[in-house]
Amino acid sequence: MSDLGSEELEEEGENDLGDYEGDRNEAGERHGHGKARLPNGDTYEGSYEFGKRHGQGVYRFKNGARYIGEYVKNKKHGQGTFIYPDGSRYEGEWADDQKHGHGVYYYVNNDTYTGEWFAHQRHGQGTYFYAETGSKYVGTWVNGQQEGAAELIHLNHRYQGKFFNKNPVGPGKYVFDIGCEQHGEYRLTDMERGEEEEEEETLVSAIPKWKATKITELALWTPTLPEEPPPADGPGREEPPRAEGAGEPGEEAQAPTEGSETDVRPGEEDADMLMDESRDEIRYDTDQGNMNFEEEDPRQSDAPE
Repeated sequence: MSDLGSEELEEEGENDLGDYEGDRNEAGERHGHGKARLPNGDTYEGSYEFGKRHGQGVYRFKNGARYIGEYVKNKKHGQGTFIYPDGSRYEGEWADDQKHGHGVYYYVNNDTYTGEWFAHQRHGQGTYFYAETGSKYVGTWVNGQQEGAAELIHLNHRYQGKFFNKNPVGPGKYVFDIGCEQHGEYRLTDMERGEEEEEEETLVSAIPKWKATKITELALWTPTLPEEPPPADGPGREEPPRAEGAGEPGEEAQAPTEGSETDVRPGEEDADMLMDESRDEIRYDTDQGNMNFEEEDPRQSDAPE
């Protein structure tokens, strides 16, 4: 089931009464605790108020999905858990029948998203955890997409920068556990096309490519991403106050391009491994959040999109 969710599973309306057993008020309306079997095969057991689902209740869909939580005037509102037929589930806040506020979504593949929701979509600050790799995207979401200042936290390094439409864009840096940082930027370049393809007006997907510029000591990071951030007293980092979310790991970043400045502290010989191939690039896997490393063909150029 899509994490965009329960809007695909409509509950019966207030006029679809079906069979009912339970409390009623003086006007004969369903009021108090009761059980209902609706004409479409769904069932509801819980609180009613003036003929409408109101308060705590359990709504079971005939396809196996169910909602356990609070209702206000027949709509999911407040705290609740929605379990989908495929086993995925959402636990958190609801407003006007939609996931809205803070909540956690548990996916079938054991991935999780923890953070803010708006109108059924991941929106605001959130963390996406990739179960297969143990990596995280920590940062901003807009209309369900990774967008804004964020960190991709991997097993032995992390990427700090900005994202747009799920892709890293612009200046950023890789922070390595060995005690150094690689600065650079992601540029969007078009995929190669043949002569026949160039004559046709077709959509061409852009591939983010990493271009390294220099290696420095560890420094504190802020969402403003200054070109030359001040060095920190120690190897620690500062989390952006408004960026928390998750993504998948990639491989270690390549060294800066030829002619770039480097500033690696003595005793960090491991950092030399980052500079074996100065013309290598990193490509971003939009499906999984991976940073994939590919050697650049010297015959190709990197015209930004």
